[in-house]
Parts: sequence; C-alpha cells; structure tokens
Amino acid sequence: MQRADNRRPDGVDDATVEAVGALTEALETTERARGHLFSFHQLTGKADAEAQRAVELLRKAGHDELADGLEAELVGRNVIHGRWTFQLVEDYDDGYYRTFREWERAVRDRLTGGIRHLYESEMKERNTTPGLPGHELNP
Repeated sequence: MQRADNRRPDGVDDATVEAVGALTEALETTERARGHLFSFHQLTGKADAEAQRAVELLRKAGHDELADGLEAELVGRNVIHGRWTFQLVEDYDDGYYRTFREWERAVRDRLTGGIRHLYESEMKERNTTPGLPGHELNP
C-alpha cells in the first residue's frame, strides 16, 4: 500500500509521473552543483586568506618585494572580472537556481498536485517486500 501523502492523483498517467520525476531529478543535480559552488566559494576564500598569511611570512623573512607583489596582484583579486565568489553564488541563486526551482514546483503543482517524489514513492512501493523488517512503507 502506498503512503497516503504521496498517492498519485486520479488521471495522472505513468508518462507524466516519469516526466515530473525527471525534472525533479534534474533539480536535485542542480542542488548538488549549488553545493559545489559553495565549496568553490569557501575554498577560494580560504586560499586567499592563506595567500595573505604567505605575504606576512615573506615580509617576516625579509622578502618585501615579493610580498608586495603577491599582495598587490593576488590577495583580494576578483575570481572573474568584477566579481568575488560570493557574487557568483548570489547571481546563481537569484538567476538560474531560483528559476529552476520555480519551474520544478510549477510543473509538479500543475501535473501531480504538488506531490514531491511521486516517482520514487511508487518505486519504493514496487521494490519493497511487504511484512519484511526494513521494508516498511511508512515510519
């Protein structure tokens, strides 16, 4: 028996469930990409702080000319023209990511009554063994 909160609405065919599931899967991939973008943002910031530390150590070791060059040319540098990584994250969130989420929600709302993970819910029902521990449909 399928969970009541993930029951397929009347009149929704297999092709529609599969199509909505594919769009949700694409959104999940975008979520992973967004996570990598945040990793890029944090790692780049950490590298910049480490480069600043290297500047300080070069100065301490008497290499002022190299420290000055490194500080002027690299520390605090834009990662792309006019942008630091936080700006890339914000642009991604406000543009592509927001649009993707809105479309996935709109398609799901219109075609399956807003049910999340309907495709997976039905797969769970097909692939579990009734009555076997660890195969319960509901918590």
